[in-house]
Amino acid sequence: MSFNYINEITSPENLAKFADLVKIAGGAVQDVSSAFKVSHRFLGTKPMELCVRAVMSDSNSAEIVKEKYIGLAYDLDAMLAMPKHSLGWTYGKVMSTMGYDPQFYPPAKPEMNDEEYVNFRVFKTHDIHHILTGFSLNNFGELGVISVTVAQSRFPGFLFIDLLSLLISFFASDKLVSETSLPEDQIKTLGYKFKLISQGLEMGESAKPLFPIKWEEYFEHPLDEVRKEVNIIPVTTGAYSWYSDPKLQDAMA
Repeated sequence: MSFNYINEITSPENLAKFADLVKIAGGAVQDVSSAFKVSHRFLGTKPMELCVRAVMSDSNSAEIVKEKYIGLAYDLDAMLAMPKHSLGWTYGKVMSTMGYDPQFYPPAKPEMNDEEYVNFRVFKTHDIHHILTGFSLNNFGELGVISVTVAQSRFPGFLFIDLLSLLISFFASDKLVSETSLPEDQIKTLGYKFKLISQGLEMGESAKPLFPIKWEEYFEHPLDEVRKEVNIIPVTTGAYSWYSDPKLQDAMA
């Protein structure tokens, strides 16, 4: 058996890059600034080049990259005035109830190359994907929603977080997911994370490309109709679904 391939990928240079990314990525699921830093480090790399190629393989996505479409900043007050249970209204309700800033992402630069634009758009639309998929906006569901993006675009920042999360649980877990009952204990297990990532990957594979959709044009449409149009069946139960949050249940009533 030859291990030449393993020797190539575990070169000192690659191991140094990996160690550097691990330092930055620690806690990325809980701290969004770490996710920004990880994704920024991938600009100009082979993984990001492959990501752009994956995005550009869809004609509509290629067109929006060429256009460098930005769209307006998300206005929660305007969204809350939209029809009840529309995409925009639901987004506004979830974000305002949780106290999240809709402009959490790094602002667009006046001039962006294709890689920078893809990076920008992935983060700007990220919380819209939470609303569409049902994956919670806290650490219980984050691996699920980023895996939707990984399935559709191979976005390296999110792919690295998925892989690192599995690797850390592989070494740190001391229980099987079947041996735990509390969500805060389950999330520490390899089984929980593997299931969550798998669900996100499957959802992303089944859905229409989300990257090129100008969500602002759909904000007043019923959320259920938007999901049907993009072929997403959301997760609506379990700790990793925002539907299970009592505060959000009350807000949606």
